[in-house]
Amino acid sequence: MSSVSFAQRLAVTGSLKLLGAQNRSPVRIGFVTPLTGPEAEWGQQGIDGCRLWVQGINASGGLMIAGRRHRVEIVTHDSALGPDATLAATRDMVEHQRVRLILTLGGDSFAPVLPYLMRRRVLVSTLLPTDLSPDTPYMIAPAEVHPLFNVTGVEWLARAAPQARKVALCSQTDRLGLPSLAVYRAAFEATGHQMVKEIRYAPTDTNAEEIVAAMLAEGPDVLCWCSSAPPMMQALTEAAYQQGFRGEILACTADDYARMIARTSPDFMAKYTFQFPDFDDPMLADTAFFFSRPKAFFDSYNQNFPGKWNAVSWEYASVLDLWHNAVELADTVAPVSVLAAMKRRQEMQHAFGPARWYGTPLFGIDNALVGDWPVVKIRDGRARIAEFGSVLKWLDAHEDGLKRHMTALGQMWHQRLAPPDPEVAVNLPA
Repeated sequence: MSSVSFAQRLAVTGSLKLLGAQNRSPVRIGFVTPLTGPEAEWGQQGIDGCRLWVQGINASGGLMIAGRRHRVEIVTHDSALGPDATLAATRDMVEHQRVRLILTLGGDSFAPVLPYLMRRRVLVSTLLPTDLSPDTPYMIAPAEVHPLFNVTGVEWLARAAPQARKVALCSQTDRLGLPSLAVYRAAFEATGHQMVKEIRYAPTDTNAEEIVAAMLAEGPDVLCWCSSAPPMMQALTEAAYQQGFRGEILACTADDYARMIARTSPDFMAKYTFQFPDFDDPMLADTAFFFSRPKAFFDSYNQNFPGKWNAVSWEYASVLDLWHNAVELADTVAPVSVLAAMKRRQEMQHAFGPARWYGTPLFGIDNALVGDWPVVKIRDGRARIAEFGSVLKWLDAHEDGLKRHMTALGQMWHQRLAPPDPEVAVNLPA
């Protein structure tokens, strides 16, 4: 199995030779993610990356299965439209359009359809491994392992800014925010930071100025936005600048950081630590990673979608690469066979190097691909990797502490297993 991704082979070579085998029925992939609302940027930019991948594979003749080529098509649905609409769209994808893989951000907007998809043995890829449980055997997290990788930023900051000891945190109270808060709590505890303030806000609360003012009242050296959605992340950062904070900021993402620099200052944003680099980063050049020509993908993405690159622009495309290689190995798109091919080894490559299937201690199932993850700083106006941190090594040392904080916030897998919303469950087919 080649370590060179299909999308980047195409970007580098310009074209791939068409095979003469006749095209058959298309292979469809579902994309069920928020495309409106505060998380829309994690959907829209993700589907853009998928479209690049699909254009490339179709330009080469399509997906090869059992000696024949098939076009690939993406079927989309905005999961922010509500559980009933998402269930109806997902059922149509599975029962009528015969999708072979569903890509999702995961979290609250997707949770209501999971029981149905698992009963139908549909292969689902999420960006939130905290969606995983023993009840989701056909759900995997092979690209992003949010929020586990956030520990690498905390460890780096403890070494780079040892004088910054007092931390104030804020997080939204949903399936995206609470697990992230648990991880940051455990990570700051492991480094001996003093957590002086913690604010939890509803996902619909957008009063960034009030939140920041309450955090600053405790005199923190570090402000941590955890995994706030992009509009809130930007609002919190701008509010901190406007209210005179000049210390360290730690967060999961910094989408559209150029805008944040413009609305604050280069020196202010130089103290912002996060987890997602631009893929023209020198530390990603000439790697042996699975996503092996990141700059080619980055350049192609920016040419097609200028100014839109963000944390998820590459992630769904990297999932499609992993899925494509498993399809080639299994010589079928049957979900159960593809999943078996993908997990045939305990260790494999992911976007940032070697990784291992992990998850039973936290999620009840080893369906999250965990390895190293970059720590990112803004240098000369660009997102640049400061170092790669080992998530697995951190878990080996601090897993018990993380489980304690996950439990305290009700985010362990057995705590999250609850009967579906009756208004949705009534419509679930057997």
